[in-house]
Amino acid sequence: MKLFKKILKIIGYVLVVVVLAAIISYGVVYIKGYNNSKKNMALLGKEAPTIEQDGFKYRDLNKNGKLDTYEDFNALVNERVDDLLSQMNLDEKAGLMFITMINMNSEGKPIDIPVISTNMMQMAFSFMLPPASDMIVKKKMRSFNILSSYDAHIMATFNNTIQKIAERSRLGIPITLATDPRHGTENNPGASIYTSAFSQWPSSLGLAATRDTLLVCEFGNIARQEYRSIGLTLTLSPMADLATEPRWGRINGTFGEDAQLSAAITKAYILGFQGDSLNNKSVACMAKHFSGGGPQKDGEDPHFPYGKEQVYPGNNFDYHLIPFIKGAFAAHTASIMPYYGIPIDQTNENVAFAFNKEIITNLLRDSLKFDGVVCTDWNIISKSKLGEPRSWGVENLTTSQKVKKILDAGCDQFGGEDIPNEIVELVKAGQISEDRIDQSVKRILREKFKLGLFDNPYVDVDKANKIAGNNAFRAKGKLAQQKSIVLLKNKNLLPLKKGSKIYAKGITNPKAFKNYAVLVDNPKDADFILNRINTPYDKRDKYFLEGFFHQGRLYYNEEEKKEILNLIQQKPSVVVVNLERPAILIEIANKSDALLAEFGATDEVLLNILFGEVKPTGKLPFEIPLTWEAVQNQLEDMPYDSKDPLYPFGYGLTY
Repeated sequence: MKLFKKILKIIGYVLVVVVLAAIISYGVVYIKGYNNSKKNMALLGKEAPTIEQDGFKYRDLNKNGKLDTYEDFNALVNERVDDLLSQMNLDEKAGLMFITMINMNSEGKPIDIPVISTNMMQMAFSFMLPPASDMIVKKKMRSFNILSSYDAHIMATFNNTIQKIAERSRLGIPITLATDPRHGTENNPGASIYTSAFSQWPSSLGLAATRDTLLVCEFGNIARQEYRSIGLTLTLSPMADLATEPRWGRINGTFGEDAQLSAAITKAYILGFQGDSLNNKSVACMAKHFSGGGPQKDGEDPHFPYGKEQVYPGNNFDYHLIPFIKGAFAAHTASIMPYYGIPIDQTNENVAFAFNKEIITNLLRDSLKFDGVVCTDWNIISKSKLGEPRSWGVENLTTSQKVKKILDAGCDQFGGEDIPNEIVELVKAGQISEDRIDQSVKRILREKFKLGLFDNPYVDVDKANKIAGNNAFRAKGKLAQQKSIVLLKNKNLLPLKKGSKIYAKGITNPKAFKNYAVLVDNPKDADFILNRINTPYDKRDKYFLEGFFHQGRLYYNEEEKKEILNLIQQKPSVVVVNLERPAILIEIANKSDALLAEFGATDEVLLNILFGEVKPTGKLPFEIPLTWEAVQNQLEDMPYDSKDPLYPFGYGLTY
């Protein structure tokens, strides 16, 4: 007993020392961050005064007491761009060519000092990302994507706060705030961000399953209003990639495997966000991932080293261009993002898309005549706290050489990076001309001017909560969820009778059943069984972000399958599968009485379908394979090539 007490005492001392060391360490970090932030803010000038001329009010962004052409909203965009460019120094130009993540706290303030928080994601990124003032003030960066998810008024406050910081810079160049998609039910920092403040819609696959381009355009219009209400003016979407490789972990961000369907949905999506032309009410779209990021070797994603190869065994490269040509470019997408992967043997050198001049300049710029902003995918140049760079095909180049190769390839902006000094040094060393830098800066400025950011980048914080997620917007989102649900099998079971006793598994909102059925705790007491299940995948956690990507197998392992089948064989059963990818469902389909596919639908929406208040009308955006062997035998770049699929592309029943 004495020995045990002695051990506890030692452990107590050790814990005290560890806690004290942590407190002291954080204290050092805090003081250092505070002083750094104070020095940065001291470098800023005054806010932009207002100039009145000919009955109009203008923002004097460079504070020189007169109306410059770039401050004049009556001047032509190109004239404003040229005037501002002539006043910019090299540091300001270089800063404009970078976009990376920025963090905010729960009060809507930018984070300069790492925080201790119960929000683990916020705390992690506060330690991993550079201080906000370093990027805005020192590095003169003017584009950021946000990862945080708060109430609308908090995010609107953040926009206004950082825009005020930018306004106090020498030329007052405003900030473009960007985001990954926020209107689905998934939270994946590498692809999409769940935001309860906004209306909730089905995934991109679900939008395609509706086959309703007018509804998709309406989604874009609603999302545009919600984004603009909090200051977001650039969406890192849509994904015009094709789901021709069923194992790929990012299929749920696509519009399926059919190029013509994807093109039609892509076009409608962009028109909803941007309108017929980019203006001060638009949200600019960054369509991705040129020239099509779907044909991944063995379905592995190029966020990770094992997935760097894109392959074309069916010689079907051009098929993957169709959603861009007939969709993104037809709708005049503002920006384009290439993917991480290497298009194996499609060009003279096997390097990733953003480093590939034949892809960016020869194909995208010269052949397809795209003159908007081309921005690389995130973190392809330098090592950071987020991990190793995804510099596939050019891993041995130095940071400077990678930057030069990307510029030589024809890209304008660097995603997930904050190293504008590299561009400055390349110009000073004579390796890149300032004229080449000016080409990219013009494109980036042109987009900012068209979006109205120079005239008024601020939002009404009080209105943000009234616009974002209002009842009308949420109702439309629910309608889209309903229209996206696909009925795959119905053995004279659906629609169910109201008042039935149901044993439900996998539901999130038991209260939704109140007006439809009686929930029971034991399958033996039920008239019917409802089982909501997810698409299977291999769990991985070797690399940062890997845990968020559902990759690998599409079959249920023996344990998963046994659990599902044992339940649904006890009573007449309905199985609802959330399809992130084309799951192998043959045994579940055989044993269930009714089978439905959903792409992000609430329990409330699902019940409307199950009880016949709404008829299912969705159509599959991809094939459902019969076996794992069939999946393995498919060609990565070819659509509809699964042998004897359980359900073909476009399949869908109704009542």
